[in-house]
Amino acid sequence: MKIYTKTGDDGSTGLIGRRTRKDDPRVSAYGEVDELNAVLGLALVDVTDPARAALLQGIQRDLFALGAQLADPEARARAVKDKMDIPAARVEELEQAIDGAEAALPALRAFILPGGSRLGATLHLARTVCRRAERAIVALAAVEAVDTLLVVYVNRLSDLLFVLARSENHRAGRPEDLW
Repeated sequence: MKIYTKTGDDGSTGLIGRRTRKDDPRVSAYGEVDELNAVLGLALVDVTDPARAALLQGIQRDLFALGAQLADPEARARAVKDKMDIPAARVEELEQAIDGAEAALPALRAFILPGGSRLGATLHLARTVCRRAERAIVALAAVEAVDTLLVVYVNRLSDLLFVLARSENHRAGRPEDLW
């Protein structure tokens, strides 16, 4: 199987069940999710804690499922493929991860500038890409049906990525640059 199909040379791409323009809001939304997944892959290069690596790898799998749902406007494949599902309990797991990481951090009393260690900075980048993905999903939801859990998930994920960036900078002994 060749990586190139030439079917997108006319500016279209395939969703599950139909073709659409590459600038379709649905394609933009799952494209943002794909970029977020790639940034998390970059972050994982520097993760040394096995539990943190497992958390981020689980999130990457969730993001694949989220992107697949966005690429499936009629929910045809989701009905037969369990791996495309994101259980509501995953949001609670993200919240538990936030609470656990935040418990080891000093209280946040001001805005902080993104940066710090390489891993902390990469997680800050992931947070901003996550927020962009969230905006794209919300924009899509304004014109087409989108499972509300997807919006909740990415909203909570951006919070987690912020706390993880702070946590990694704290672990690395890098002080937060307050604004």
